[in-house]
Parts: sequence; C-alpha cells; structure tokens
Amino acid sequence: MSDKPIVLLVDDTPGNLDVLIGVLNRHYQTRIAINGPLAIKLAQMQPQPDIILLDIMMPDMDGYQVCEILKSNPATSQIPIIFVTAKISPEDEIKGLELGAADYLTKPITPAIAQQRIKTQLSLYDQKRSLYEKVLEQTKEINHSKLETIHSLGRAAEYKDNETGMHVMRMSRYCHVLALAVGMSQEDADTLRDAAPMHDVGKIGIPDSVLLKPGKLDREEWSTMQTHVEIGVSILGQYSDSKLMLMAIDVAQNHHEKWDGSGYPKGIKEQEIPITGRIAAVADVFDALTSERPYKEAWPVEKAVNLLTEERGKHFDPQIVDLFIENLDEMLDIKSQFKD
Repeated sequence: MSDKPIVLLVDDTPGNLDVLIGVLNRHYQTRIAINGPLAIKLAQMQPQPDIILLDIMMPDMDGYQVCEILKSNPATSQIPIIFVTAKISPEDEIKGLELGAADYLTKPITPAIAQQRIKTQLSLYDQKRSLYEKVLEQTKEINHSKLETIHSLGRAAEYKDNETGMHVMRMSRYCHVLALAVGMSQEDADTLRDAAPMHDVGKIGIPDSVLLKPGKLDREEWSTMQTHVEIGVSILGQYSDSKLMLMAIDVAQNHHEKWDGSGYPKGIKEQEIPITGRIAAVADVFDALTSERPYKEAWPVEKAVNLLTEERGKHFDPQIVDLFIENLDEMLDIKSQFKD
C-alpha cells in the first residue's frame, strides 16, 4: 500500500480534474468525485482521504453544501477542505471559512501554490493527529481508572440481570469494529467502545420480579422493563460533563429504537436514530442471541446472523447489518476472547 497522502478531488468538469491530477500525481494518491453525493461517500471510505480539494460551482449540490455535510459528520469533520474556484468574493470566502474550509485555491491552478498550500494543510492535519495521540498517551493512566469505574457500573447492571458481565465487554467491542467500519474517526470509535458498556445501566432500577422473570412479560411488566432506558439516562445524566458520558447517554437512550420506528422509548426511525444507537442495537442483539441465558440456550452464530439479515431495514439499519456481516470474522474473534 502506498504511503503517499490521499487527496480527494471533487469537480464536475473533467478538464479541471485532469489539471489537478497532473499537478498532484507525483506526490499524492488521488481519488475522483464528479459530484457532491459521490464526494461524501468517498470521504468516508477507508482509508479516508487526508485532504479534500472541493469545487464550489457544481450542479444539484454545490461545494458549500458538501462542506457543511462533511463538517457535520464526526467521521469526516476533521479532514481539511480546500475550496477550488474560478473567482471568489470576500463574502463567499468568509462563508466557506465559517463552514469549516481550511483554505482556497483559485483557478487557473498555479502548481507551485497548490502544492505548497496542500503541503501546509496536511502538515497541520498531521500535527493535530499527532497531538491527539500524545494527549491519549499522557492521559492513559487517568482514563484507565475512570474506565474501570465505568465498566464496573455497566457490569453491575448485567450481574443483576443474571449475566456474567462479559456481555458488555463483547458488545462494546462489536460497537468499536462497526464504528470504524461505518467511517467514524478513531477517537469517536474509541469513545463509543468505552461508552457502550453503560447501555443497560438502568436495569439496576428494575424490580427483580420483572427483570428475572423466566417467562414472557405481561403488558404492565413490559412497560416497567422499558423504563430502564429512562432510569439509565437519569443515572448517566448526573455526569454528563464529558464527551464519553454524553455518548453513553446517546447509546442508553437509543439502542432500543428500531429502523422502522417501532422501537422505544421515542419511536424514532432511520437517520433520526443517532448512529451510536443504530450500531449498539445490532451489537447488543447479536450478543444476546448468541449468549446463554437462564431462560434460553445460546443461538448458533448462523441463526443469529440470519435474524439480523431478516430484520435488515426493519429492526436494524441495513448498512450496519451489512458491515457486521462483512466483519463477522473479527466479531467471532471478540466473542471467543471474552467468553462467559
């Protein structure tokens, strides 16, 4: 695999793309998008581009709209964007910078200027990523202590539910794999992995007569069981001063929502459900199905995967199901590593 930085070139005019490729091919890998929707898709592909050169004047979806969408998505928000345009007014330039663009290049392209500005933005991006790694290392010991407390809180709920506590370890790691596969940044995927063990912490507040009932719950008992979401959000909300706890609240609040809107507690559907909730839903159900419980035997993996496929587009986000199956070997390694 080449170690050259990846530049995503976005322009609806083939001639403009040819010029940019000629300028950049020696020092960079290039990806090509001829419209906004394709650019958004390619920006999320792994490995992600290190920088995006984005034309402003495109039909249907212009460069400003593409920039706004990319900057609003945690998976692509940190990728530097340089607008490429024939002419620009001060007002338009301010608009682009407010949307999160890093710089501008004017057409016709001057190769030396383009090379230097791309080099500068890549250097700044590398510094930012390096700083994240350093901060991560420097706070590792502190974070370890915090995470041990958090994981203990998550395991407490599972023990109350007659589980060993390994469920939250497996489920959180399934979430991590899916988060990276769907295009979340390493930082956000790591945060989801650490937040996911708290998804069912609200079970602590459910009476044992309901939580441990071996048979099917009646309507009143099921209503009581559903309140574990509200209880969990209430518990976690007392500590919602960090990105980690805010993501934990998102997961606790939304992992029982369903793609078709038939879930709870809000009955929201499709993209209304935060991506963290959609990921956690698939990870949680797969592990529940393939784990032994006092009231059931563990399902074979094939049967559990078949159910995910059947519920694709109903209970689950179709894309998340597809990514889970694509990464099934890694999921099974996790399952084997964290046995009950």
